[in-house]
Amino acid sequence: MSYSTEQIRNVALAGHPGAGKTTLFEALLHAGGAIQTAGTIERGSTVSDFDPIEKERGHSLDAAIASTDHGAPGQQPIHVNLIDTPGYPDFRGPALAALAAVETVAIVVDASTGVEYGTRRMMERSRERNLCRAIVINKLDHEGADCARVLQELREEFGPEVLPLNLPADGGKAVVDCFGNRTGDSDLGPVADWHQKIIDQVVEVNEKVMDRYLDLGEDGLGGQELHDAFEQCLREGHLVPVCFVSARTGAGIGELLDVAEKLFPHPGEANPPAFVKGAGDAAEPIHAAPDPDAHVIADVFKIVNDPFVGKLGIFRVYQGTVRKDTQLFVDDGKKPFKVAHLFKLKGKEHVEIAQAIPGDIAAVAKVDELHFDAVLHDSHDEDQIHLAPTEFPRPMFGLAIHAASKGQEQKLATALHKLSEEDPCFQVEHLNETNETVIHGLSDLHLRVVLQRLKEKYGVDVQTHPPRIAYRETVSANAEGHHRHKKQTGGAGQFGEVFLRIEPLPRGDGFEFVDEVKGGTIPGQFLPAVEKGVRQVLASGAIAGYPIQDVRVIVYDGKHHPVDSKEVAFVAAGKKAFLDAISKAGAQVLEPIVDLEVNAPEQHMGDISGGLASKRARINGTDSARGGEIVVKAQVPLSELEGYAAELKSVTAGRGRYSLDFSHYEPVPAQVQQRLSETYKPRHEED
Repeated sequence: MSYSTEQIRNVALAGHPGAGKTTLFEALLHAGGAIQTAGTIERGSTVSDFDPIEKERGHSLDAAIASTDHGAPGQQPIHVNLIDTPGYPDFRGPALAALAAVETVAIVVDASTGVEYGTRRMMERSRERNLCRAIVINKLDHEGADCARVLQELREEFGPEVLPLNLPADGGKAVVDCFGNRTGDSDLGPVADWHQKIIDQVVEVNEKVMDRYLDLGEDGLGGQELHDAFEQCLREGHLVPVCFVSARTGAGIGELLDVAEKLFPHPGEANPPAFVKGAGDAAEPIHAAPDPDAHVIADVFKIVNDPFVGKLGIFRVYQGTVRKDTQLFVDDGKKPFKVAHLFKLKGKEHVEIAQAIPGDIAAVAKVDELHFDAVLHDSHDEDQIHLAPTEFPRPMFGLAIHAASKGQEQKLATALHKLSEEDPCFQVEHLNETNETVIHGLSDLHLRVVLQRLKEKYGVDVQTHPPRIAYRETVSANAEGHHRHKKQTGGAGQFGEVFLRIEPLPRGDGFEFVDEVKGGTIPGQFLPAVEKGVRQVLASGAIAGYPIQDVRVIVYDGKHHPVDSKEVAFVAAGKKAFLDAISKAGAQVLEPIVDLEVNAPEQHMGDISGGLASKRARINGTDSARGGEIVVKAQVPLSELEGYAAELKSVTAGRGRYSLDFSHYEPVPAQVQQRLSETYKPRHEED
């Protein structure tokens, strides 16, 4: 079926685990006629959770995409691209990546439990990306549902701009519209009360509409005026509409699709994506217009390595039209690839299509150059164009890994590469100092799922070593360093001498290399070699074997020899001069500090607080939650949380749960630094 950009709606379902996103995804596809029967998580028959590990664990691990159409009989329907995202914070990489492909994020909230950590996190990340936000209160008919309390919680947490478009009625068996209706009753009281609140909120965003409303009342406003004001409210965050549904019974599902059709923005209405052309200070914002006849600009927001079709790049088209046989460049590549087959996704199914227009989501297979966040275009006029990068949480859990049997090393390397392509929060690193391969993820659970995929999907058995914490090193004072590298082994020798000084930078500023050499004491062609030596130490560490950060290195003097000076000599001199300076600069080991949030029954408060106190935690506060639970918020060194999942399970009889996010780095206690330094065996040999 053909459709235009104005008929497309791109919506991501996000929120806390257990809120019912996958069940809602099924209900929407079923209501739109995309599937004959809605699947269930219990039977493992849902469109989105098709991975065997997802079926086994009973929750989403990756983002899944499917589309459906919706419209009144006899009218041109809208085309809704839905993305079901994981709720667990351990798998938030695919969820955050999906935000780059949509205009609207529907935050799904459980009518029984209300506002939770995942609710707040996804509301904030959606706001940061300037996306339109809506809230879907699900499970309105479940036992323990309290829609009035949850709506009040949402308004207290996120502000008075949170207002319902419809209200539960008939004991949760139906919903009643309170945006278009002025009269009637609901389970939350008279419709008129909420109708007036949302109309007042909508009209005040537009001065012209506000004046007309004050002069003529609501009857003086046309439908298009209200729509335009509503859409402006969404774009500016002045309104966060709330819809009530029961994905299990279907109550409110058709009405939610109606809201998407009439009120959610299409790709031409929403806030424009943040594309820039160029790099660094020279980068300039550009506007990717949703014009089907313009040059193609598309962004790859997801990579899937499918065992049947190979590498699959899933992209959102922002400008132009991608057709079969289109020639597309990847980033600034000089050689284009030909679109042999173009697909729409329906979970694990790939449905071949003829074209993808601006605003649509499609996929192309068997293009090795594709990678996450690649920009696809069909003209060199669009070289150096990039979408503003998504900020992902830093993967702080590490695990040293190697193949269990000889001969599988290459197979392991290939599998790890494919897994890292698919998940922006999974990273693979080879440590030269220890000759180890280390995988990094967001949590112990994240890495356990990776290991399970290695075995079940790629047939690789591995052995692992204890987690490696992502410590860092830095300096706390200014210092100077000097080294003369001189070797004579017959014939031409090696000579290079470097004087430098180092200064600490504010936490998080990284590294600066400054050239203050005067009079050519170090010829310009050798300064990159000095920087190379410095960067070797940055990567391998100086006192405990961890990367060095937040330091400025200023090279100000040196000597060279007209015959014996070579690049290798200045690499060695730069390295040793930097090490000399670090030894005088109050070197420190930094440890990652994480924000920890623990939910548990109130009676276990003492055990939880005591356990955290023994882990050098700073407890920032406790809040009461529904059902006799407490929420403990703390900052804890990541190194102290090894085995915390089992510990929390033990002290709360399995009822406690926690989530964490990276916060910052700070110096380790002296005794910890001494222990880390004593176990480090540096290998800074002369080159």
